[in-house]
This record gives sequence, structure tokens and C-alpha cells, in this order.
Amino acid sequence: MRRVAGLLALAAVPTAVLAVFFLLPVSGMLQRGLWPDGSFEPGAVAEVLGRERTLRVLWFTAWTSTVSTVVAVGLGLPVAYVLHRLAVPMRGVLRAALLVPFALPTVVVGIAIRELVSVSGPLGFLGVDGTPVAILMGLVFFNVAVVIRTVGAAWESLDRRPAEAAAALGASPRQVLTSVTLPALRPAIVSSAAVVFLFCATGFGVVLLLGGTRYASVETEIYLLTTGAITGSVEYQAAAALSLVQIAAVVALLVVAGRLRAVPDPTVRRALAVPARPRRSDVPALGATCVVLLAMALPIVTLVVASLRRDGAWTLAHYRALEGVGDGGASGTGGGLLRVPVTEALANSLRIAVDATWMSLLLGLLVAVVVTRRARSRSEASVRRAFDGLFMLPLGVSAVTLGFGFLITLDDPPLDLRSSALLVPIAQALVALPLVVRVLVPVLQGIDDRQRQAAASLGAGPVRTLLTVDVPVLWRPLLAAAGFAFAVSLGEFGATSFIVRAEVPTLPVVIYRLIGSPGELNYGTAMAASVVLAGATALVILLVERLRVPGVGVL
Repeated sequence: MRRVAGLLALAAVPTAVLAVFFLLPVSGMLQRGLWPDGSFEPGAVAEVLGRERTLRVLWFTAWTSTVSTVVAVGLGLPVAYVLHRLAVPMRGVLRAALLVPFALPTVVVGIAIRELVSVSGPLGFLGVDGTPVAILMGLVFFNVAVVIRTVGAAWESLDRRPAEAAAALGASPRQVLTSVTLPALRPAIVSSAAVVFLFCATGFGVVLLLGGTRYASVETEIYLLTTGAITGSVEYQAAAALSLVQIAAVVALLVVAGRLRAVPDPTVRRALAVPARPRRSDVPALGATCVVLLAMALPIVTLVVASLRRDGAWTLAHYRALEGVGDGGASGTGGGLLRVPVTEALANSLRIAVDATWMSLLLGLLVAVVVTRRARSRSEASVRRAFDGLFMLPLGVSAVTLGFGFLITLDDPPLDLRSSALLVPIAQALVALPLVVRVLVPVLQGIDDRQRQAAASLGAGPVRTLLTVDVPVLWRPLLAAAGFAFAVSLGEFGATSFIVRAEVPTLPVVIYRLIGSPGELNYGTAMAASVVLAGATALVILLVERLRVPGVGVL
């Protein structure tokens, strides 16, 4: 009972934060839609889910997420093999480069793909601008790194001896792959596919910029309903009904992914496989890797070129315009929508990201410690599992739902926080929290508890044990988690778009406003701002990659 009491005390702070800044806003959003007059109206929910547009949105979300997942897995597997099993030149640099698209803000990804497939873009001849194909391209571009990193980490630590034994018995390379390697990788493949499906279903910025109101996913439909962009009026019940569907679907996915996630035995240390020299049979995988690298680079290069071109000539005018606020005239930027220079918006994003990072790290570390300490009773194990599932909930709720919930629930005393400078960092910290937890939990699970017991038996107290056993193993993953949280915060758009103050906008919000403003200079300035945001995010991710622990997949 003392251990359970200590467990509850340790989890008190993150639980209180989650209750006030997650459960309360989400429940407020659902209450506004499902109990509009103080009484439950399930018939209204059924009516919303039976609408023709709602059915189209649900079907569009399902099939685009499924197709994007299949394509991402198909492209990611050969690349994971090449970059994690073969001794190819600069493979560390290539792995880091392929991780950058996943860390890019969804707004930037949407703009880059839109510029790529536009009539004047390199792939304009395909005629896919404004079609679901462009959305699929954006979703695959954004998520293929998940498969490469997750499956690659598992492949890197896979024992070669079973495959070598099968080959010695006469099995062809294809037979070895299908009968030995893929079965061993099945948990990692299925787990990464579930995560990719989840990210595709909640790819807010990509679908919003490439689909508009014509092609909407559940995530963007919630945004359109809560902003009145479809009918001109806010539809709380429709948004709440879709939020319920999304929560149920994502929670089911998290349960499946959790059951399929392979937790390494902390008493076993598996050495990384020594990279092998490429063979003739590896030529198809090498070719697929080259294609994926080109496909990942092309949208980013197109975005950079677009930011440097105006009226058919090379220019830095779009970057110089980042310093100005504009008045909506021919020489201004923002169309009167921006109250601050774009450079100030970048400074706002960086400052908010710092706050969101330390918040998510503090909460994530507490949660990781709570859920990974060895349980000594059934009740303690049940409490730990409950906490693990509880703090994954932000991953299963739309950031749009969270942001709108903040807007309608945190505006009355004693929780009148609408004008607080900490509201946006708190929202972004909650969005980043599941990622931080998922980075830290496997690391803490991999620490042999007998080392702590040995330190304690030699007279070390809890603090000394923590410093001598846990900290040496944890500090690098902790810095990596900080980098990912920082990158997520820099690009967060869904929740921030609802609660950010007009005089303190973040860079993704400014980019979206510029895209919606008329004028070539506004569009070009949005391109330049997107390059700046992408560059800042890429720099963070490349620094994080330097801290990567061999054999550990952080995604």
C-alpha cells in the first residue's frame, strides 16, 4: 500500500495537469455538442453521423489513411533494410535526412506538396493538383520516416543466424525474407503501420491546405465545423459527434499498437548487427532507396526555389518581406491580417517551443518513471497500466478538439486563462507529451532493476541511485525527447490556431494567414516563411539525430 501511495503521489502533478488542461477542455467541447440544452440528445448525434457529407468525410479519412499507410510501408521497408543493414556510404546522414520530413510542420508539408504539383510546379504535368492524389502524396511524404525508423531499429538488432542457417540449407534470398526475416519483423511492421495510419488520419495541415473544404478528413472537418467555414455558422453537435468517432477509432488503434509493441527483456542485451556489404540481390532495395530519397528531397527543393522566384526572376524580396508587417497594399504583406513581422512570429514560436519543451519533459519524465518501475503487486501493476493509457489520451484526440475546448472552457473564473501567455505552451506540451513518453519509456524499461537494488544494498539512497544508475543511461534519450518536443511545438497548428492571440502569433499561423491572403508577394512571403520554419525544424532534428542511441527507435 505504501508503494501504491507513493506511485499516486508521484503521478499527482501530471494527473492534475491532464485533468485541467486536457480532460476538462475535451469534455467541455463534447458537452457543448451533446448536451446543448442541459439534456443529452443522442438523436442529434445520429443525425450528424447520418449526413451525406459526414459519411463522405468518414470514408475519405478511412481510405486515404489506408492507402497512405500501405504505400508508406511498401516504400519504407526496403529503405529500412538498406540504411540499417547494409554498409552504404553516409548512411547516418541519409537516415537523419529522411527523418526531417516527419518532423516538418504539417502546414509546411502541405505548402511544399501544393507547390510541387501546381500547374507551374515540377510535377504539374501530372494534373493531380486539387485531387486526392496530392493529399496521398503529402501523407506518404510526411509518414514514411516512421516506417523507416521503427522497422529499421528492429532490423538493425535482428539476429543474422536464423537467416544464414536458412540460406545454408538452400533457401533463396526471397524465401529467407518471407519465411525468416518478415515474421521476425512483423510486430515492428504492424506497430509502425498502426502509427502511420493514426498520423494519416490526423494529418491536419496537409489535408487542410491540399483539400480545402472539398476533400476533408475527420480532423479538418472538425476545424471547418467549429469555425463555420462550411455553412457560415458554428456546428457544435456535428463537431462533437466527429470528435467522439475520432477518439473511439484512435483509442482502438492505440490498444492494438500497444498489444503488438514488443517490449525488450531488460535482462537481455542484443548487440547490433554489423552492416553487410551490398550484394547483387540488394540492387532492387538500393534502387527503391534512391527513389525515396529523390521523392523526399523534391518537395523541399521546390519550396526553396519558389521562395526565391518572383515574376520569373531570382530574388530575395520574399525574405526581405519577412521583416515587414504590411498594410495590404501592393508592397505590403499580410493583407492587413498580420500585426507583427514574420520574424517576430518566428521569435514567438521559438519562445513558446522552449516553454512547451520543458513542460512536456517534466510531465513525460514523471509519467515514464511511474509506468516503468517494477510492480510488486497486482494492484500496483493495474495502477501503472491505467496511468500509461491515461497519458496516451492526448494522442487520441484531435488537436483541433483540444484547442476549441480550451477556447470554450478556460474563459471563466477561476480558470480564466484565455489571456495567459502560458496557454499556448501548455496546449503544445500536451500534444508533444505522448511522444516524449514513448521515447523515454523503452529506455527506462531497459534498465535492469537489479542495478538499482545493488546500489541500494551498497548504501546509496534513492537520489544517489538515480544519479548513478538511471541518469547515465537516460540523459541522451532525454535530450532527444526534448528535441522532438521542440520540433512538434514549432510546427503545431491545430490547437494553436484557436487560442493564439492575434498580437502574439506563431509562425505556422502566420503562414496559413499569408496563404489565404491575395497577392503574389503574400504567397511568396509564405513560401519564405515556410523555408525558415522548415530549416529551424530540420536543424533541431539533425541535432537530435546526433544523440541517437544505436538500436533504439525513437518513433
